[in-house]
Amino acid sequence: MGSYLSTAISKARSMDSDEVHGSVSNKRAKITPYDCGSYSRIIPTLPDELSFQILARLSRIHYLKMKLVSQTWKAAITGAELAQLRKELGLTEEWLYILTRVEANKLECYALDPLFQKWQRLPSMPSFANEADSTGRTQYSVFRMWNVVGSSIRIADFFRGWFWRRYGLDQMPFCGCSVGVADGCLYVLGGFSKAVALNCVWRYDPCVNLWQEVNPMISGRAFSKASLLESKLYVVGGVSRGRNGLLPLRSGEVFDPKTGLWSELPEMPFVKAQVLPTAFLADVLKPIATGMASYNGKLYVPQSLYSWPFFFDIGGEIYDSELNSWSTMPDGLGDGWPARQAGTKLGVVVNDELYTLEPSSSLDSGQIKRYDAEEDVWRTMVPHVPVHDFTDAESPYLLAGLHGKLHVITKEANNNLQVMQAVLENNTGNDAPEENVLWNIVASKNFGAAELISCQVLNV
Repeated sequence: MGSYLSTAISKARSMDSDEVHGSVSNKRAKITPYDCGSYSRIIPTLPDELSFQILARLSRIHYLKMKLVSQTWKAAITGAELAQLRKELGLTEEWLYILTRVEANKLECYALDPLFQKWQRLPSMPSFANEADSTGRTQYSVFRMWNVVGSSIRIADFFRGWFWRRYGLDQMPFCGCSVGVADGCLYVLGGFSKAVALNCVWRYDPCVNLWQEVNPMISGRAFSKASLLESKLYVVGGVSRGRNGLLPLRSGEVFDPKTGLWSELPEMPFVKAQVLPTAFLADVLKPIATGMASYNGKLYVPQSLYSWPFFFDIGGEIYDSELNSWSTMPDGLGDGWPARQAGTKLGVVVNDELYTLEPSSSLDSGQIKRYDAEEDVWRTMVPHVPVHDFTDAESPYLLAGLHGKLHVITKEANNNLQVMQAVLENNTGNDAPEENVLWNIVASKNFGAAELISCQVLNV
C-alpha cells in the first residue's frame, strides 16, 4: 500500500512542478478535478477500480485509521462496493465479538482480530425510551440500550424469582437480550425490563462501526434463542408477560436482512411436555427452549421443563425451513445435550460437526463433546478443558467456531480473558488423551471484573 501511495504522491508532485511554468488558468484547470470538484478519486492519478483493489487487500484492523485520511477514503471504506469486492476476492476476515458485563446494567462489546491479536472496543448503542411491551401498551424506560444488553441477573435467579415470586414483575431487573448474526452484522434482540417484554432490535454494522435500530420483532420476548440459517436470523422461545406472571413462549420468528421484515414460524409443539401425568405438574413445570444450533441445514432446539430448583431435560425439537414444521429430536442428541446452567445449553457447529462443553463437578474443568449422528451419542473429544465455573458469572465460558477450529473463551482467576484453541496431536480415535491435547492461546486481555455474556463470529 505504501508503494502505491508514494508513487501517487511523487506523480502528483511532478505534475505540480510542471504546472509552475504554465498559466494560472491552466493550473486551476488541472487542480479543480481533485480539490474543488464534486468528485475526487480515492487515490489521485489512479482509477478508483485499482484503488478498491488495493484497499480490499488490506486488513480490516487498519480501516479505522484509514477512514480519517479524507471523506473520500471514509466513503470508500464504509461503502458496500468494498465489502462486496472483499467477498468476491475471498479476502473476508473472521473476527470474534465478545459481550461482557462490567457492572449491573452496563455491558461492553469488544471485537478481536485473531490474526493480529488486536482488540477493538465497539461504540455504545444509542439510548431509547418509550418502548412498547408485548401487549401493545407503552411503558416509559430510561436507560442506555447498550448498557442493558444481555442479562443483569443470572437466568437461574430469574426463574427462581419467577416461581417463588421473590421479585414482583415491576421490580424485576433488566435481563435476557439475545444476540445473533446475519448478513455480516451483529444483532441484539429483545429483553425484559420490569413489566415490559421488549421487541426492539439493534444492528451493528462493522463496515461503518455503528449501531442502527431496525424493524422490531413481531413479539416482545426475553431469554429467546437466536441462530443463523440460510442467511436468515431465527429467534425462538423465551418468555413474555402473561396475565398471571411470565408466559413461556412456544412461538418463533425469522428475520430476512434483505427485506428487513419479520415472519412468524409455527409454534414449537413441546411434544414431550404434553405427556405429564397431571394438570398440576403441567401448570408447575414450565417448558422452555434452552439452546439452538444451526446443524445439517436445520435448527436444533434443546428443551427443558423448569420449576426451581428442579430442571428436567425433555429432549428437543428440530425445525425444517423447507417444510416449515417441527419434528422430535433424536433421544441421544436431546437427552445427552449437557446443560451449562438452568436455561442454557451451549452448541456450536464447526466444519459441519456439532460440539458442546460439559462442565465437571469440580468446577475447574470441562469436557468438549461432539455429536455422533450415526450412533446418536455425544462423544468426548477433549477430556479436560481448563475452565473455571464462577458461580456468580452469567456465562463462565463460551464456545465459538473461528477459522474452522473450535475455540473456548473463558476467564482466569486473575481476570484475564483467554481465547483458547485445542490442538489434537496423534489422535486417531474418537477421543483424545489429555497428554495429546495442546492448548494454543490465540489472544488474551484483562477485562477486570467483567463477566462473559455472549460471543459471535462475523466474517466481513
